Amino acid sequence: MEGARKILVLNIGSSSAKSSLFVAAGSEPPPQTAWEAQLSRLGEGRCVLTVQAAGGPCQERDLRDAGLSEALRAMLSALWDGKQAVVASPSEIDVVGHRIVHGGARYRQATAISADVLADIRSYAPMAPAHQPDNICGVEMAGELFPCAAQVAVFDTAFHHAMPEVSVVYPLPYEWYERLGIRRYGFHGISHGYCLRRAEALTGGARSALRAITCHLGSGSSLSAVRDGRCLTTTMGYTPLEGLVMRSRSGSVDPGLLLELIEQKSYSAGELSRILNHESGLKGVSGLSGDMKEIIARARAGDRRAKLAFDIYIHSLRSNIGALLPVLGGLDVLAFTGGVGENSPEVRAAACEAFTFMGLRVDPARNETCRADGLISAEGSAAAIAVIYCREDRAIAEECVAVLESSSESEPFSGSGPSRACPGT
Repeated sequence: MEGARKILVLNIGSSSAKSSLFVAAGSEPPPQTAWEAQLSRLGEGRCVLTVQAAGGPCQERDLRDAGLSEALRAMLSALWDGKQAVVASPSEIDVVGHRIVHGGARYRQATAISADVLADIRSYAPMAPAHQPDNICGVEMAGELFPCAAQVAVFDTAFHHAMPEVSVVYPLPYEWYERLGIRRYGFHGISHGYCLRRAEALTGGARSALRAITCHLGSGSSLSAVRDGRCLTTTMGYTPLEGLVMRSRSGSVDPGLLLELIEQKSYSAGELSRILNHESGLKGVSGLSGDMKEIIARARAGDRRAKLAFDIYIHSLRSNIGALLPVLGGLDVLAFTGGVGENSPEVRAAACEAFTFMGLRVDPARNETCRADGLISAEGSAAAIAVIYCREDRAIAEECVAVLESSSESEPFSGSGPSRACPGT
């Protein structure tokens, strides 16, 4: 396609990494997917690479205990090397778009990555220690493999920047907010924003009137309350650890408990960080992997701790949905997205069951069969209930197009430093 741009999207999460190649011809129509790859079970000693070109068969490769850098190199090099190759060389890639978890208070929109921007991204790593270092690794790897491509950071925190001060400021010394930047940032913003747009399309609602709760339920989970297209509050805070019970993250716990563990039980900050992020949540309570499918299967088989873990997860989800309702002053749509949100009818049904008192009703048949964009609410439900296929990759690609359109003079950037000249540029 003459004049088309090839946009590579890299999305590194807490237990997986995804990459997609999009071909875009201007800003309209939306970019089209040409190739997809995924790394699953990262850090679990059984990493699997899955690659599929558009219209082609899906191929798997066992990477076993490969580290992140090795696994990313294998995934990205499959673009031009292997049976699912779709480009002749890395130089065909025009731009690499990255999901960056934390953009601090500075970055309110997608931004072309320069050495200064990367330095800022590094400085935010302590606020997202389970994610930001891996995001930085992705930028560096892309700079090495695609030295001629521009790179764009799309920040998970950007969607939440419009929150009112009452949602942003913690009830702590105000000087901490002013001087130290301690505030609620919120995360999963790329997903929440995309989910909102798709929910609007499914329900025919106008953004100027829609009151929505978007539920991103995956390995990490968060809710956002959105009215008139503006995020009013969200469950994650200064870090992605606050809020809901998650796969291996605790969510919110009593801070006094952590102080006691440090002062009386001699736990270090590093030990607590590891336990709260990687050994808690569904995994910590059940003693299993934390995978929702396994939790539900074991609970049905009579495993008491698996059932307890599921019940705690649902209690947390219901409580947080309930806390957002007064912020919105009502509800027009409740939307589920993310791996659990899309694939677990049990979680969706259990979450909504608590709100039948306000007329929210799930259609059981729709709920059981819906796996992509669709409505699962029963006829006459007080609010629409939607299931949205999480397409953070498409949202990132669209942001890349917008950045390139607005700044045609963006300088290509290599992850190891200022950009170097590329042949033909």
